[in-house]
Amino acid sequence: MAVIKRRKPQPPFYLRPLPITVALVALVVLLIFAEVTAGLGSSHHRDRAAVLNTGLGASVDSSITDGRSPMWESGVHILYGTAWKKDQTARLVEEAVTAGFRYIDTACQPKHYNEAGVGEGWTSAAKKLGLDRSEIYLQTKFTPIDGQDPNRVPYDRTASMEIQVEQSLARSLENLKTDYLDALVLHSPLRHYEQTLEVWRTFETFVDSGKVKVLGISNCYDFNTFVNLYKQARHKPKVLQNRFYSDSHFDVNLRNFCRENGIRYQSFWTLTANRRALATKEAHVLAQSKGLSTATLMYAFMMTLGHTPLSGTTNGQHMHEDVDVMERIVNGEKFFGEEEMTYMSNLLGISQYM
Repeated sequence: MAVIKRRKPQPPFYLRPLPITVALVALVVLLIFAEVTAGLGSSHHRDRAAVLNTGLGASVDSSITDGRSPMWESGVHILYGTAWKKDQTARLVEEAVTAGFRYIDTACQPKHYNEAGVGEGWTSAAKKLGLDRSEIYLQTKFTPIDGQDPNRVPYDRTASMEIQVEQSLARSLENLKTDYLDALVLHSPLRHYEQTLEVWRTFETFVDSGKVKVLGISNCYDFNTFVNLYKQARHKPKVLQNRFYSDSHFDVNLRNFCRENGIRYQSFWTLTANRRALATKEAHVLAQSKGLSTATLMYAFMMTLGHTPLSGTTNGQHMHEDVDVMERIVNGEKFFGEEEMTYMSNLLGISQYM
């Protein structure tokens, strides 16, 4: 029996080896171009560095950090993820907001999140930067009892499902120091679909009362479950937050459904689940050709698809790099052509990009 070998992804034409004479001519042209444009670009880079290095408490005057920029109005952004940060949560959220993050994700789940720390962090940064509440997107989750630490359940575990959800929301509003949420997400479907729908009906009353703007669901990988929820919901899900990995075939069908119905697909584990592909020589070469790290290359790929990746970085430099790639996309820079999108998809092992 003949063995069929998987075809190695072919790099975009400009990353393929060039004949030596062509390469030398290209190098000379690039050197001349760099010399001419160095002066034009230097002031921009100095200004950008000044913004990124602005300390806490200093006055920030930048389209990327004022909350009223095109980034705020567009759908292009990275969510700052706050899981696993424990006692460092307040400091890291403050640092992230100061770096330019305006979209924050958390959960009313003491097992993995310090929701009160998120509230402390964003309000502290907002006060120092002069930001209004409307300039920060706050998204939290209701976590069913199965996902809670039995010793730290943030609601009455003996109460009805409706009361549990109401108590969780009240705790979240208190923790986050706000009187409304931009998004409330169901952390995962419950064991029975009827229970999931029961929680959703309670969620919908929060939208009716103005306490929550939009609703979403996370860790929902079954296509029929999500579609049925969408069809039966009075307030449709506007967010689907899933792990972006090969085990779920990268949610190709779900992501297509989201695109067709105006639902924001948010990805977590975006880097961790794809570290092998991002560690390849091909990924590094492609990233370097665009002035990106492999991490920001991945984020740019997701945003080009119209998705919202989560970044949970605790590194200040990486925070600035994440904000920078958002700014570049909002300002009109296109990182990927059609050929490059296919190439990147093949590197990740996605059967089709969409």
